[in-house]
Amino acid sequence: MSLTVTAIKSFKTQSKPRKYFDEKGLYILVNPNGAKWWRMKYRIHGKEKLLSLGTYPEVGLAQARENRDDLRKQIAQNIDPSTHRKHQKELLQKKKENSFETVAKEWLAKKSQIWAKTHLSRNISRLERDIFPKLGKRAVDEITPQELLNTIRRIEERGAVESAHRTLSLCSQIFRYAVQTARALKNPTSELRGALASVEKRHLTALTSPKDALNLMGLIHQYQGHLIVCSALKLAPLFFVRPG
Repeated sequence: MSLTVTAIKSFKTQSKPRKYFDEKGLYILVNPNGAKWWRMKYRIHGKEKLLSLGTYPEVGLAQARENRDDLRKQIAQNIDPSTHRKHQKELLQKKKENSFETVAKEWLAKKSQIWAKTHLSRNISRLERDIFPKLGKRAVDEITPQELLNTIRRIEERGAVESAHRTLSLCSQIFRYAVQTARALKNPTSELRGALASVEKRHLTALTSPKDALNLMGLIHQYQGHLIVCSALKLAPLFFVRPG
């Protein structure tokens, strides 16, 4: 006799697990602790097997029957549902291990040994803000050039053209690492050359003649301000201080 929702709700716990059968191999197992587990018995390749279909009431009677029917279709095609499920789990785990975010963090960990902390932090921020939310969970070998371009263009659209170029370059290095570690076959950024707007060149004022440089040095040595400022001005030409 087939199960009903009313009957399932009325099943009482006993000192030992008890099975209540539905149809076509489906039954519900009521454990002494009150948990109700869906199970399906089936035969394939001459062997009897058992598969879990979840718990009640998270998986209702109608859903359990639908799941059973899907599995029976696999069996009819000579596919072992247990083996198929295991294979799907392995694929999911592999996809997680080969996600863009996982590969990127692995690459960044290597770079952290040679990069300055500020440079590392800046690149991590770029990825966490603009790339991971859109592409982080995607398998690195499944990301297409168009997907990446659409993501990078969001940076470009907010007026941060130079940042868009830097982020694309950063992604290129990560994809190159993915290829080197056999997680991807090609680097999609190679097809995006020239796709972004050009960075506007800024010409900064500079002294380019020895005469002008000599005049500046003279003015620095004549400066009568605070000792710290005087010292900093005299040191700056010797160390070629960077903007940061």
